[in-house]
Amino acid sequence: MRWDRIAMVDWSGGNQGTVRPRADAIWIGVDGEASRYQRHRGLAEAWLTDWIEERLIGNERALIGFDFPFGYPHGFARAVTGSDATLDLWAWLAERIQDAPMSNNRFDVAAAINRKIDQLPGPFWGNALQRDIDGLSRNMQGYRNPFAERRACEERAGGTFTCWQLAGAGAVGSQVLMGLPVLHRLRSRFPGNIAVWPFEPLDAPIAFVEIWPGLINPQVNEETGAYCGIRDASQVRLMANALRALDRDTSKRMLDKDATEEGWILGLGHEDALRAAAASSLVQHPTLPRPATPLTPPRLANDCFALPPGVDWTPVEEALARLSAVLHPVVGSETVPLDAALGRVLAAPQTARRANPPGANAAVDGYGFARESVGEGAVTLPLALGRAAAGAPFPGKVPPGQALRILTGALLPEGVDTVVLEEDTSTDGAAIAFEARMKRGANTRRAGEDVEAGDEILPAGRRLRPPDLALLAATGRPDVPVFRPLRIAVLSTGDELVSPGMTDDPARTYDANRPMLLALARFWGAEPVDLGHAPDRRAAVRAALDEGSARADLILTSGGASAGDEDHVSALLKTEANLSSWRIALKPGRPLALAVWNGVPVMGLPGNPVAALVCALVFGRPAVGVLSGEGWREPLAFTVPAAFEKRKKPGRREFLRARLDADGRAEVFASEGSGRISGLAWAEGLVELPDGAAHVRPGDPVRYLPYAGFGL
Repeated sequence: MRWDRIAMVDWSGGNQGTVRPRADAIWIGVDGEASRYQRHRGLAEAWLTDWIEERLIGNERALIGFDFPFGYPHGFARAVTGSDATLDLWAWLAERIQDAPMSNNRFDVAAAINRKIDQLPGPFWGNALQRDIDGLSRNMQGYRNPFAERRACEERAGGTFTCWQLAGAGAVGSQVLMGLPVLHRLRSRFPGNIAVWPFEPLDAPIAFVEIWPGLINPQVNEETGAYCGIRDASQVRLMANALRALDRDTSKRMLDKDATEEGWILGLGHEDALRAAAASSLVQHPTLPRPATPLTPPRLANDCFALPPGVDWTPVEEALARLSAVLHPVVGSETVPLDAALGRVLAAPQTARRANPPGANAAVDGYGFARESVGEGAVTLPLALGRAAAGAPFPGKVPPGQALRILTGALLPEGVDTVVLEEDTSTDGAAIAFEARMKRGANTRRAGEDVEAGDEILPAGRRLRPPDLALLAATGRPDVPVFRPLRIAVLSTGDELVSPGMTDDPARTYDANRPMLLALARFWGAEPVDLGHAPDRRAAVRAALDEGSARADLILTSGGASAGDEDHVSALLKTEANLSSWRIALKPGRPLALAVWNGVPVMGLPGNPVAALVCALVFGRPAVGVLSGEGWREPLAFTVPAAFEKRKKPGRREFLRARLDADGRAEVFASEGSGRISGLAWAEGLVELPDGAAHVRPGDPVRYLPYAGFGL
């Protein structure tokens, strides 16, 4: 027996797993591909439904293995359902098991079975809930079981666990109770298309089989030991590839098993052949699942921000170039499912696993035919019996000179290469008439018209947006490698600062920078870490920096970055962290303290909120892009007419708070005062004026940078 595709499933009886891939969860391995993580059974069932449907649409045969028992020891099915048929037991369980991502009733169903067969406190045991359940004990104390502890195949396999245990290490019983209803629903959803081995003849396009990854333990141990991988992910990938690599005769011998009430483990008794095939897979498929603990890129060197001797005032362009040159990503990577990937940064280029569309299909509702089989002008074609619809392809071939009813999205059956619009035809139900003026291929989409399989669809460093997720999903990517979110710590300093509303003393200043910078971190896709407010005491600043370096990948401070008596941030960084104080030819801004504290970069921003925001946008945003794996990103900018007049002296680049008026002209805030925070809220972007002298008049072109270009 040969299969076009093979998928192996490592099941779980637990509740919803974490977004981050982990062990003891649901993993699916498809031959020739990396394993897929499904964090709960609902997602796994949906994936299997889609995958089976794709195989049926493509007229493919598929083998799907599950790592839990398909049956119970002899006599159990009859005791519960009155029938020896194992598939009747599946249906019985499916009617009673209720399952949601964070809750299910498996313990109650097991207790009901115990009471039904009047065998207390067994055969099921292991209540893991906080409440007691009548009929289900928490352990094996007083345990009685009228059935065998293990099936015949499990006695032979060795190392397997009993199906009666519902909680604790090796609780296979929960896997079975939560798995069999899913298999029953899949069979019901695709009636006649799924055969269950060894209970049914394998004459359907899809086969369900029971597997036991312990049969290839040596190869699983070798792979997970060498690459520190997740064992569950490795064993389903290796099993799928091993079954693919087997020769036809070995596969046939494995499947040559009479149907029994208890079921059987595929490959049992053929371990040598399976292990040899799995070992071959280790050599042929070296791309393994990502390690559970990804490697972390190196931190920055302590002196990376040092300026060359003699450099004093630094132009903005030079400062940006120097910053870009010394930074690199500082975060590790992980693989996450698509529903957790929004806003994350791709850690590797992504290619299409399959074409989009995957097959040639109809672009309109109408009638399909072979263009070469008809002439020009008025044409009448008899209709073939049946139709083609999206998800329900026509199973046969359309003869030359006939037409077939076809709906938008339906695969073009053999014998159809052109579609005529329904509106351009007349029909009596037995034939259609139309003017044959179209070219061959009209109103159709060719396979891969959008994307071919293997095409690169998204580059590394892409911050994923909803349309990107659509493209990944359409081309068969259920999960993606992404960088871990950058952690940005924010610290405010200064004795004069207090939290908003803490006092009405006019000598104290409400801290506006910390909430602003923490919000910036969130907008930039980072995890904000609030270090609070440190007074003008070096010990307090040192303690805050120590906490920031332990909890974050980047520290943003505001205040104390200059060279005054109370500028304790710059003084401390100078004596203990190889401070490089960049005096940038910039207005507003100027002082930018850069250092590395315990391996973590520190960017000391000005204390004035206007200057702090401008420096954070101009220097902090591109720096965060590099550190987070996104790469250096130039801000969005375009030229617009000025709606203001401004005379500017030479020597510094200036950024004015601005927004566009109804005519698309840039207007600027009425005051350039660096303490006017209201101008930041009034503005929707910045106008950038060059380093040299300038006289801007209304209507002159100016460079406008919208806040949105900085990720706001």
